[in-house]
Amino acid sequence: MQLTTNWLDRRIAAPGPYLALCLSEDEFRAATLHLKAPEIPRWCSKDAMTHTFEHEDGGVCCIVCMKGWYGRDPIEVAGLLVHEAVHVWQKYADDIGERFEGAEQEAYAIQAIAQELLAEFARRMGVRA
Repeated sequence: MQLTTNWLDRRIAAPGPYLALCLSEDEFRAATLHLKAPEIPRWCSKDAMTHTFEHEDGGVCCIVCMKGWYGRDPIEVAGLLVHEAVHVWQKYADDIGERFEGAEQEAYAIQAIAQELLAEFARRMGVRA
C-alpha cells in the first residue's frame, strides 16, 4: 500500500507554509519522497518534532511528526501539537523575514496552525466535531 500525504490546505497566510502531520515513519518517508528531499532526517527523535523543507515552488514546508500518541491523554497530545505549531510559526516568520510581528498577529497565526494540526489529528482518529 502506497501512502499519500494529506497536505493541509487551509494556508495560514498567503503564500503560507505547506503543512502536514505524520504519525508514522512510513508517512514521513512518503512525505519526504513527495518533496524530493535531498536528505531525509530521522523522522521523530522525541515525542513530537517539526521538520522543515523547501517546497519545489520555493515555499516553506513543515512536516510535524508525532510518535507514541496512541493511548496518551488527549490533552497531552493537544499540548504537543500546539508546541509544534509554535515551531511552524517561528520557521515561517523567519522565512518571510518577519522579525517584529505583533503579538496579536503571532497569536492568531499559532492558533490557525494549531487548529489545522488538531483538526487533522481528530480526522485521522475518526473524531467528528
